[in-house]
Amino acid sequence: MPRFDFHLSIPAEDYLAYYRGAARQVLARTEEGTPVLFPAALLKPFVTPAGIHGDFVLTCDERNRGARLERR
Repeated sequence: MPRFDFHLSIPAEDYLAYYRGAARQVLARTEEGTPVLFPAALLKPFVTPAGIHGDFVLTCDERNRGARLERR
């Protein structure tokens, strides 16, 4: 199962584009520098008044489907 570890720091005002649906995908870079694109909807449980900040783990199946995001 592929696993991608990365850090996100998205201020609340920047997250509004995702919340409003103007941006549907998030591009992050893993700790090794690999780009990872995933649905912005996966971030909803992690939104705070300050935005989204922290270390995350994205896992998916072998075909890169069924993505699941967790805070590390």
